[in-house]
Parts: sequence; structure tokens; C-alpha cells
Amino acid sequence: MTTVRHTDEHIEHWLREGAVILHDFFTGKELAPVIDDMEALYGHLRPTDPDAHRKFDSTTVRAKQFEHTQDMPFPASPAVNLLGLHPALIATARAALGTDDVRLYQNHTWAKFTGQTDFDQPHHCDFKNHTLTAPGEQAVDRTINFMIYLTDVTDAHGAIHFVPLSSSDPIVGDNRMSFASKTDGTLDRLKEVEQSGAAPAGSVFAYGIDVYHRGTNLTAPDGHRFTVTASYKAAGNDQIGWSAWPRWFREPWELVMNHATPEQLGCLGVPAPGDPFWTELTLHRTSERWPKMDLTSYSAAINS
Repeated sequence: MTTVRHTDEHIEHWLREGAVILHDFFTGKELAPVIDDMEALYGHLRPTDPDAHRKFDSTTVRAKQFEHTQDMPFPASPAVNLLGLHPALIATARAALGTDDVRLYQNHTWAKFTGQTDFDQPHHCDFKNHTLTAPGEQAVDRTINFMIYLTDVTDAHGAIHFVPLSSSDPIVGDNRMSFASKTDGTLDRLKEVEQSGAAPAGSVFAYGIDVYHRGTNLTAPDGHRFTVTASYKAAGNDQIGWSAWPRWFREPWELVMNHATPEQLGCLGVPAPGDPFWTELTLHRTSERWPKMDLTSYSAAINS
């Protein structure tokens, strides 16, 4: 398994423009079991009515856009549950944020189908629901959000459209609102310079919460788009948040806990082997909770 799949140029481009497409990040072999999981989770939800998307009013369209999403852990296999914690994604997050200590704070699956609803969106930035403040200026205060393409994403399959920072800054300046204004012409100006995030399966679209972007419609006949998103922040950046992982304690966390490495678990806030948290008592209690979890390295660190 190759741990580093990004280049220095990718990181430099992301830091400068806020978004970059990482081509050929995942192999077909790596994605195959994840696609099987997505079919199991969402395949039966394909719309059977070709005019279904015309039957929603303005208040229900937005809800339908996010209808087929789930937060980790997913009731499928370890493959889809660990994709957002892939070592290569962790390595990219560390490089982009300029720290070795990173946290996964959002991870969800998302399926879109042609005819499901109107997926067209106005340009917006994601800081509106990732922080109560505003995007930070320093790399360590930013976030990097990965949209993993499990299927080919063309413009006919609802590719995300985005505006690099060098193109949006002259338009919005310091007034970077979460939703671009239509009344003052900002929205139209952003659309004039937007780029398509279309890319083949296995690609990753990496962007920040300060980047204007929007969803677009699926127009391919019987088309679908399967993605997994994973968002990272620096450890200790309490301004950023989304998922309180223990909240979902009734979900199948054993799919993660029994298969993740200490490095992956560390991105979820589990103390690393050798951390003072680990004592004979905490090790015993964790083993009682997760009897099939591999605690060898944690135990060895206590006894070393």
C-alpha cells in the first residue's frame, strides 16, 4: 500500500487555490468492494419514475439533494468504513495542514441518481456548517475536505463546479459570505469563472471550506454518482466540527474498531500507543468493550 500519493505540487496548488483534483489516487481494486457496499446501501433507491425530480417544490428539493447520505459507521463492510481513513488520505491531510496530528471530523457516503431531484445549487462555501467563525488564514487552521469518486464523474453525472481562490478573491474580496449573493451579481460572476471538477473513478477532489462550489444536475440517462467524503482538521482545532463520533454508539462501530490501525484510530481521537491514557485498567475496559480489537501495540507500549 502506497502511503504517499500526493505530490508537493498538489499541496502547493491546494494551499494557493483552495482546491485540487488528485487523479488516480485509488485503484480499481481498492474501490471494487466499496462500490459493492454502495450498491448494497443505495442501489435499491434508484428512482423508477423518470419525472420524479419535477414533483418537488422549493422546500423539498434541498432535502432530496442530501437524501442518500449516511455518516460513518456504515452498515456495510470494513471497506467503505475505512476508505476515509486510508493512510494516503491521512498523509495528504498532514501535508496540507502542516501538522502530523490530524483528525477526521466528517465522513459520509453519498449517492445521487439522475431524476432523483434537482441537484443544481448556488455557489457557497462550506464553512457555514463546519465552524461558527470563519475560515482561518494559517494552514493549520484550515480544513481539507476529500470527495472520493467511486464512479466516473462527468458533467453529465453531476460534477461539482468550483472557483479557485485566485478567481474568487477579485470578485468577493474580504466579503466571503457562505452563500454568494445573486442580487449584487456575485453569483453570476462566480459562475462565469467556475471550473468543473469532473474526473474518472479513483480521483479525489480536495478542497477547503473557503472555496466557492456548487452541485450540478445529473443528466446522463439512468446515471448515478457514488462518492465518499472525508474531512480533516488539525488536532486541537476546536473551531471546526461536524461529527461527535461517540454520539453514534449504537451504530456498527466494530467495523471500524476491529479493523483500523492505531494511526487510523488516532484520527478519530483514540490515544496512540504509549499515551498516558493507556493503563492496565483502561486497556482492560477497552478490551471488554471491543473484544475483537487488536490492542497488541497498546499493551506492548504499557509494558515496554
